[in-house]
Amino acid sequence: MNKLLWMAGCALLVAGGPSLAANPAAGQEKAKTCAACHGPDGNSAAQDFPRLAGQNFDYLVKVLAEYKSGERKNAIMAPLAGALSQRDIEDLAAHFSRQQGLSVKY
Repeated sequence: MNKLLWMAGCALLVAGGPSLAANPAAGQEKAKTCAACHGPDGNSAAQDFPRLAGQNFDYLVKVLAEYKSGERKNAIMAPLAGALSQRDIEDLAAHFSRQQGLSVKY
């Protein structure tokens, strides 16, 4: 049984997912700055701003890191992401990835 649990834990680490150090509660506090454009829960009401709620943790980490490095260009996001530490990025990603995204009706 212990071997099975160990194998399941390894599979989760390999598959990716939120960092064990990521803190969604801290991310919620840090996300207050994000609310102006992306909405208080990550569900932006404006079509000009992406909805962050329910996005994949790894995707959010990647995108914020790309804004921070300058690989991804955006005049608003570059300075905001530039001020984030790796811990901040992971906390924000943990918070937004746990939020309920809105259904899109076409």
